Amino acid sequence: MEILKLAIQKSGRLSEKSLELLKECGIKLHNEDRKLRSLSINFPLEILYLRDDDIPQYVEQGVADIGMVGLNEVIEQQKNVNILKNLGFAQCRLSLAIPKDELYTGIHYFENKKIATSYPNILQKFFNENHINVEIETIGGSVELAPSIGLSQAIFDIVSTGSTLIMNGLKEVHCVLKSEAVLIGKNHLTNEKLYILNKLLFRIDAVRNASENKYILLNAPDEALPEIIKILPGMKSPTILPLAQKGWSSLHSVVKEEEFWNIIDQLKKLGAQGILVCSIEKMII
Repeated sequence: MEILKLAIQKSGRLSEKSLELLKECGIKLHNEDRKLRSLSINFPLEILYLRDDDIPQYVEQGVADIGMVGLNEVIEQQKNVNILKNLGFAQCRLSLAIPKDELYTGIHYFENKKIATSYPNILQKFFNENHINVEIETIGGSVELAPSIGLSQAIFDIVSTGSTLIMNGLKEVHCVLKSEAVLIGKNHLTNEKLYILNKLLFRIDAVRNASENKYILLNAPDEALPEIIKILPGMKSPTILPLAQKGWSSLHSVVKEEEFWNIIDQLKKLGAQGILVCSIEKMII
């Protein structure tokens, strides 16, 4: 039987989240020392631990069949791979930043300025599209130090909370790209590997759907049920059970995490009581 080879980042936050996702998908690994590779003991999957900026190339070349990596690396490396699915974690943005005391007047501020970055391809494309001439200084790490040591007048780098910029006397002025972890795949997988990949995608979908939704239970007067059903349609329709108290029913449904608080306010106004909200472990649609 063939084994699907998955490349993930060797260390760092994206690595931890990738392994957490696999665990939530019910995939158990034989060893997790991350020296080079791990085999699953209950799914036809082999994990390769690589540098994140190497993953697109290894997938393109077929060393790995699929990879979990930041969208920013996929775009920067410009390799011939397919983006199979957004994974919903490791969200960040690639932004331009300048010294905090500088007056920012818009993107033409950067005309003829030197900018330090680890993402020269993304940055050059952005300025080409905006017809702005810049000098790009490509460096491998500690990009935020470049202005303070005179290497550049601005930087282009990954921003999550912005605290690193503040610590280095910089301010974010323009977001060029929003990124998150994605699953990428090489072209022309065998039928057997495609079958394994589809099984993995099915599990990932079940985990993602569960994380984005909540299971909700409530009691409501029967006359309010038509309006409540409009608010809580559920996966197909809500489950409604009569209570021992006449004129009242218990309603069970699913609500989107992002819509949760607004919906709760509406339910309370319609007379809903005893509202319980539970996490969902897996959700098959």
